[in-house]
Amino acid sequence: MKFVQTPIPGVFEVRHELRSDPRGGFKRQYCEREFAAAGLNTNWVQVNHSVTLGRGSIRGMHFQRPPRAEAKLVSCPVGKAFDVVIDLRRGSDTFLHWTAVEIHERRSCYIPEGCAHGFQALIDEVHLIYQHSVYYTPGAEGGVRFDDPAIGIQWPLPIGAVSDRDRSFVRIGEDFEGIAL
Repeated sequence: MKFVQTPIPGVFEVRHELRSDPRGGFKRQYCEREFAAAGLNTNWVQVNHSVTLGRGSIRGMHFQRPPRAEAKLVSCPVGKAFDVVIDLRRGSDTFLHWTAVEIHERRSCYIPEGCAHGFQALIDEVHLIYQHSVYYTPGAEGGVRFDDPAIGIQWPLPIGAVSDRDRSFVRIGEDFEGIAL
């Protein structure tokens, strides 16, 4: 397992080594020792699985506010996704910047607290597994518009399906102060 720092501090592309033989393949998805040695969260309290149909479909950009802010490890065992992270941490040098990692069976994305997360399906069926450091708390959830011009995410494909909920998120205004952790 190799951790590659992205332009946003604390966001890592996690590269997995796939070992294969005529029967198929094997990879280590997570190792507490290696995550701890990299200074990353090792306490996962909830695991979710999403299935997204339709090339170009988007989910996100979701986050939880403190004190329920969460770190995530997002993996893609089936398909391929353009995984996007927006830094919402007040005072961060990369505040309101975004970065992306193309995730698939050999790559995952580690997202620290204080960041919004979303993705675009790069093929017609994409499965994501989300490991969360904090339990889902409806009252703490928030979102940023996937097409907010203040952020300027450059999605690789034309926008496909987007939920009404994700379309309802407001755009970030000049008065957006970010998340204090």
